[in-house]
Amino acid sequence: MINSSYNVIGVMSGTSLDGIDLAYVKFEFSNSWNFEIKHCETVSYSKQWVNKLKSLIDLSEDELNKIDSSYTKYLGFTIKDFIARNNLVGIDFVSSHGHTALHKPDQGLTYQIGNNQELADIIGNKIICDFRTQDVTLGGQGAPLVPIGDKLLFGVFDYCLNLGGFANISFQQNNQRIAFDICPVNIVLNHIVSKIGLDYDKNGELASSGKVNSQLLSELNNLPFYNLTFPKSLGLEWVKQEVFPLIKSHILRIEDVQCTLVEHIAIQISDIINVRDRKVLVTGGGAYNTYLISRIKHYVPAQIIIPENNLVEFKEALIFAFLGVLKARNEANCLASVTGAKRDHSSGRILYPKPQI
Repeated sequence: MINSSYNVIGVMSGTSLDGIDLAYVKFEFSNSWNFEIKHCETVSYSKQWVNKLKSLIDLSEDELNKIDSSYTKYLGFTIKDFIARNNLVGIDFVSSHGHTALHKPDQGLTYQIGNNQELADIIGNKIICDFRTQDVTLGGQGAPLVPIGDKLLFGVFDYCLNLGGFANISFQQNNQRIAFDICPVNIVLNHIVSKIGLDYDKNGELASSGKVNSQLLSELNNLPFYNLTFPKSLGLEWVKQEVFPLIKSHILRIEDVQCTLVEHIAIQISDIINVRDRKVLVTGGGAYNTYLISRIKHYVPAQIIIPENNLVEFKEALIFAFLGVLKARNEANCLASVTGAKRDHSSGRILYPKPQI
């Protein structure tokens, strides 16, 4: 018999490297899915881990395997500590995204670190993880994975827009869920301000004090990726190859770079959301960037809705918990219409802790 109620910890680490998001969620199914986020927090990365994770795409296979092992231990003890501090009991399983080390789906490659057997052994609980690999094997992009959650948990919104390391979007079109990455957001904005010792541009204050450089803006808007049809996804590799060289080719004040990047992001989003009287749910760290939101509102004719902070910050952790629920029920959690895989499928590996001797 399939359960109708689940208590799950969802774990997410994104490209913006702000930390590990953990959400303890209760799901219940009765004709439709309902959820309650009971505990949630972000555990910030140390400077050492930020530097290690930034350099993953430059590592050899042996180096990557070593860091995978150490990251799995770090992740395991972080989750175990979250459980202990919040006195969590009756957990059905932990559903973990891991951290993307390599994502080149067009070459049949994707690699998430932190998905090893040791994760289950340290936590002492069932783990569901590694959600991308099967999709890439089936010819898909292995991303985005969140849209099934958008469809089943947030179907009252016309668009679900996430402003994280990248902007990605999800919506219904011709009775199918469509989703794809739009453009880089915090992965570039945070990188630029890190040069002056900031983790991020609070409220977009630097960007709002700058001026748009029309030449850089034009070059960014003309990047070939934006003319590709979906399914399509972005990774750090693309940013390093396509975006950073464009920025470096211009000698600009940091606030002018930020201002130009924000304008670029808003324009790219408006190319996708260009219909009036639609409701757009906006989540991710970029939802707190008031200048970015103001520029999106300037270009986008739809209603921009920013929910309570827990949902802004932990929607992805929530949905990775939900992906695990669907896997546990052997129900589709990857949509072919989104990733381009050969078929809808139930993705993820299930790990059980080794018996204690």
